[in-house]
Amino acid sequence: MYILLVEDDAVIADAISIFLSGEGMAVEHVASISHAKNILNKSNFDLCILDLNLPDGNGITWLTWLRKNQHSLPVLILTASNSIDDKVTGLKNGADDYLVKPFDLRELLARLYSIKRRTTDRLTNTISHGLLTYHLEQHKLLINDKHIPLSRNEDLLLKIFLNNPQRILSESQLKDVLYGTCDDVASNALNVHIFNLRKKIGTKGIETIRGFGFRLGSIEVTEQ
Repeated sequence: MYILLVEDDAVIADAISIFLSGEGMAVEHVASISHAKNILNKSNFDLCILDLNLPDGNGITWLTWLRKNQHSLPVLILTASNSIDDKVTGLKNGADDYLVKPFDLRELLARLYSIKRRTTDRLTNTISHGLLTYHLEQHKLLINDKHIPLSRNEDLLLKIFLNNPQRILSESQLKDVLYGTCDDVASNALNVHIFNLRKKIGTKGIETIRGFGFRLGSIEVTEQ
């Protein structure tokens, strides 16, 4: 999934970004409503995590604006307010879920998957693509019903491609998923992991889009 995170607390935002990137998601972080509006016009997000108390206004105001403009972006409200009235207001104004700070990152992840299932009619925690079936909770890949073991980095790469099947993902997005903010990474490390993943899902499984990045392709019988 491609997540828009609207959160002005840098510590919380970093924790969420690193954790979700480790789960194969791409996260774009902004700290204000104005930045959220600007970036929404430039990118196609799958889901939004929205704080309410932002420097330039209340997140409910932006959420109301989204729904009045017929924007279907699923939104999970993330806030320190535990008031029933605030929860009801958020849900009435178009939120898909509501999580109170402090929270467990594992619960946040579970709620994101739940929202994604509801909004895409996915009834199970599996993703299918051609001959491939991936079990999210078990981190288990099957191709033609054959179990294909993956390394941690191969698993992360596969998940972000499966969660963004039509999207071209840049090298920087993929490196953020694998390494976060770490700068001490060999320049060819990403290409090595993509090469190894292709060996397991087929050479056409990951397409190279020259000048832009990579995209999920067709899954063949593995070469193993």
